[in-house]
Amino acid sequence: MTQKILTLFTDLLFIGLFLLLTFFGLGPVFLADGSTKERLVTLLVVVILYTLWWAGYFILRKKQKRN
Repeated sequence: MTQKILTLFTDLLFIGLFLLLTFFGLGPVFLADGSTKERLVTLLVVVILYTLWWAGYFILRKKQKRN
């Protein structure tokens, strides 16, 4: 029972982080009035953050499945 609650909490946490990253990360990429260079740098940072988020999610899920 405790494992299911922890898994649910982890999933909700990562969904929340995903939504925040999408809103505050991709919003400026598509809606900003900055230069193209500024938008591309922002996009690069957002892609790196998505990669870290994805890796962190799967590493944590793997650890949870072992226990």
